Amino acid sequence: MRGDRRESGVFVGRGRELAVLRTALAASHAVTVVGPGGVGKSRTARHLLEQADPGRAVVWAELSQLPDASGLADAVAAACGLADHTAREPTEALSAWLAQRSLLLVLDSCEHLIPEVRALAAGLLTASPGLSVLATSREPLGLPGERVVELPPLGPDEALELFLSRAAAAASWLPRSWPPSLLPVARDICRTLQGIPLTLELAAAQLTRHAPQELAARLRRHIDPLASETPREPRRHQSLRTAIGWSHELCESAERLLWARLSVFAGPFDESDARAVCSDEALSAARVPAVLDALVAKSVVQREGGEHIVLDTVREYGGMWLDRLGQHDVIRRRHAAHFHHLARQADQGWLSSAQDSWYQRLRARHRDLCAALDFFLRTQPSQALDMAARVAFFWGCCGRLHEAQAYLQRALNSPRPDDTDIARPRWALGVVLLLRGEHGHAHRIALACQATATARGDGDGDGHDERDRRLDAAYLLGISHLMAGRPLAARIVTDNALDGLPGTPFDSAATLRCHLARTFALTATGLREEARAAAEELREGCAALGEHWTRSYADYQLSLISLIEDRPASAARHARSMLGAKHRLGDSFGTALGLDLLAAAHAADGDPVRAARTSGACQTLWQAVGHPQRGTPELAPLRAECERSARARLGDEAYEAAYREGMRGGWA
Repeated sequence: MRGDRRESGVFVGRGRELAVLRTALAASHAVTVVGPGGVGKSRTARHLLEQADPGRAVVWAELSQLPDASGLADAVAAACGLADHTAREPTEALSAWLAQRSLLLVLDSCEHLIPEVRALAAGLLTASPGLSVLATSREPLGLPGERVVELPPLGPDEALELFLSRAAAAASWLPRSWPPSLLPVARDICRTLQGIPLTLELAAAQLTRHAPQELAARLRRHIDPLASETPREPRRHQSLRTAIGWSHELCESAERLLWARLSVFAGPFDESDARAVCSDEALSAARVPAVLDALVAKSVVQREGGEHIVLDTVREYGGMWLDRLGQHDVIRRRHAAHFHHLARQADQGWLSSAQDSWYQRLRARHRDLCAALDFFLRTQPSQALDMAARVAFFWGCCGRLHEAQAYLQRALNSPRPDDTDIARPRWALGVVLLLRGEHGHAHRIALACQATATARGDGDGDGHDERDRRLDAAYLLGISHLMAGRPLAARIVTDNALDGLPGTPFDSAATLRCHLARTFALTATGLREEARAAAEELREGCAALGEHWTRSYADYQLSLISLIEDRPASAARHARSMLGAKHRLGDSFGTALGLDLLAAAHAADGDPVRAARTSGACQTLWQAVGHPQRGTPELAPLRAECERSARARLGDEAYEAAYREGMRGGWA
């Protein structure tokens, strides 16, 4: 399942509910699994889909990490693998992409966004006849024709099975098969906890410190077995709230403090994130790993590999305690500062062997980067400006263009001191707009960036910084000219910026980008020998540095030149190299360009079947970035010739069959 975040632990029972869910999904395009927090809605839905027909595409969109509805459509698009490079709104792009597809979209943890999720799901279902939606929520969405499946607590036998399994995993001293004398105690615990899976897991984790009889007695004292139910709080809600509170009470003071502070994380975090955000004089950084391990042992925190997650209900409780401690603002500020620092580190490490790992890290921490930007927009817009500018280039590569543009524009429009430097954010906005196909707007920004950089000169600040501003402005303006079919203008702009510049192309990220734009311009103006020499220099230097983004586009140029010169083997080699780099970076747009080149190379090499398959796979990716095939203008005739020659060799029927096979993933 694309977009799925798995939970640890065994799955127990739910045979009747799974059967009801299967029937509901077969009868309706809109099904919602409802139940209280901790009852296992997400886990049950996941188990159902793991057992379902693998031929049906499933997309899992995790919504619990969204603080509000502003990023809802972007989150669903990202889960679908849609990296839209157009000026459309995300909902429009999603509707268009899903319109011709048959898949099941899971919207997990919707309860805090019911009206917005209802509106989005209704629009998508109307636009997409082949779409079905399975939601998990504490209440129904209210969609037309919605089938609601209520997930009750586990029955007595299922609850006992889950508790014994989790107890054996938590407490190594317990035998796998409990002695008969302890089974009544275990049943008593399950009955007191009303069979809610999360409460059972939290209670089982306490067996590392308490004998079963002591655990049962403590639970009976904290949860009144005769408590009356009311419409506002059924007893199972009381059991969940009390079991979490009881687990909190039994934590050491340092564990309770860390629990509260971890509630500020919107998504997965690692040990270094926890140390940076949660440590101070009350909880030293050196103690955080051990305290975090203790929370994992108590099932308060889930761990997979080096990543940690706090489940929704547990995070809500921690957030409540953070407020009671009066630390909400200070921890939020520390969280924002940490992720701003992370953005700075990534930006500074872009031209290095760590480049691809920075792309992966920023992708994994996306929701927390957004949370930090939201905090700064409310409190320190100048910090938001700097941070948005630093992540925008990464987000552009990974298809987060709508969010990058939204944050940059909000930050640029926010009140700020008159002397705030907006050159970098404005340049980043120009890059994002160019990638979204808004060429006119991007070109105007590029001209403004160039005018500002030229006016400032080297004497108005740090000379190196000013030089990089001019080079980045020339890169943006040069690419803008290239995309508009003005290669000579692009060459003049980049030549002027680089003329007489000492050093090598690898002295800074801005220098390297400007050299790349110049290489593109050389190819486009027909200076192939110079272009090949420049691209080979860039590729060799980037390979030595371990840099991938520029190297992939140097390969793009070398593949393009090879195709123009009728050297298909060389073209295919460079296209495959480009594809490897783009895969590492998660760049769908660049991958589509690489597949275009590879298809053309196959056609030129006399292999029409592989050419057609690769073209089909390429078309799937172009659909995922939201527009018809695009790239520098000189690529268009090569695409056309690829299709013409492959069709001529195969015939229309065979070509279309191979093309459709490629669209289904059979191009390799």
